[in-house]
Amino acid sequence: MAPNKRVMLRADLNKMYDEEYYSEQRIKEEKFFVRPSRQRIMKKAKWFGVGMGIDLPFCIIILVLLTIGTIMMFSASYANAYYYQDDSYYYLKRQLIFVVVGIVAMGFMSFFNYNKLHKIAPIVLGISYIALLIVLILPANGGVRRWIPLGLFNIQPSEISKLAIILFFAHWCSKYYNKIQIAKYSVLPGLIIFGSTALLLFLEPHYSGIVIIGILTVLMLYIGGMKTKYLAIGFLGIVGIVLFLAATGGLSYAMSRLDGWGQALEYTTEDMWQTTWQTRNSLYAIGSGGVWGLGLGQSRQKYLWLPEPQNDFIFAVVVEELGLVGAAIILIIFALLVWRGITLSLRAKDKFGKLLGIGLTSQIGIQVVLNILVITDWLPNTGISLPFFSYGGSSLIMLLAQMGIVLSISRTANIERQ
Repeated sequence: MAPNKRVMLRADLNKMYDEEYYSEQRIKEEKFFVRPSRQRIMKKAKWFGVGMGIDLPFCIIILVLLTIGTIMMFSASYANAYYYQDDSYYYLKRQLIFVVVGIVAMGFMSFFNYNKLHKIAPIVLGISYIALLIVLILPANGGVRRWIPLGLFNIQPSEISKLAIILFFAHWCSKYYNKIQIAKYSVLPGLIIFGSTALLLFLEPHYSGIVIIGILTVLMLYIGGMKTKYLAIGFLGIVGIVLFLAATGGLSYAMSRLDGWGQALEYTTEDMWQTTWQTRNSLYAIGSGGVWGLGLGQSRQKYLWLPEPQNDFIFAVVVEELGLVGAAIILIIFALLVWRGITLSLRAKDKFGKLLGIGLTSQIGIQVVLNILVITDWLPNTGISLPFFSYGGSSLIMLLAQMGIVLSISRTANIERQ
């Protein structure tokens, strides 16, 4: 080969090698510099996307309800706080602490493997029994024993019982799914667990807690596969127990609450007028709100007319200030939360996750409906709080922790789908 051809070939080879070299260098640079940066961005983006399983719409709905609820709690409470505590921000400051603790609990539970709850469900139920027994030996407050004082806030054992009931029956129905249509595996455990819990709540007394626990028990067993005919048997049994207690005088506290039911706007006797005071002022607040409301912070009934407006009757203040339109929007947001929670729960691959998620989100819907029925005098005044709105430490923290469990179910299902 001629020398000039050798030189040309060598030059072509050197050029080719140089191109391969620089091409490899570019790949290395992209690999070690560009791609990791892109991966970091994607990793951060996936924290609230499908990659980490956190459902952003569900989180947003929770935060919206929590924000509106905290604002309305402050609006409803500052007059009472100033009059009784000499600090208009007394309830707000404490509620904000509960919100922070609750959000931390929700975040922790969202990354907690919910399947571990499957094994400890009977233990949680046992803890709820212990808490219900402890509260019975403590001094009564206003004629009832419902709280265990822990300094900054009080623990309400009935809140633990709600979670324990949902958790236990999700565990039970998924474990004995093929046998749940047999009465021994559905009606019998339902009566034992509900009956024992209801007895302890009856001794407090806490009748609204009994109602919610009863509804949750029936709901969990029904969606778990129990035959419909057993529901009728259980209902007749509960009616029989109530009639027996009423005949023997065991429902004296409940009967005192029933005396004024449906008569809040009627003057019969002075005692009855005082008994229905809270419900009557709740109806006044709702009627004053009209369609558009009096405006945020403009409620009149909260100025010492409506007792403890920051608690169970807070929605009456909401309607008075935000009107029918504002109240309807809030109820729609609650409905979206329940719908989204059930939708996420149905994506779970296991029976336990489905039942647990549906039970936890349904509890919110149940409490919202019962609370509204109470403040409008469609149900007796038995003390049912409004989720995310009513003032309270243990109830809010437990509620947000339960929403964290729903997020854990969603996260696990989304990761398994990838």
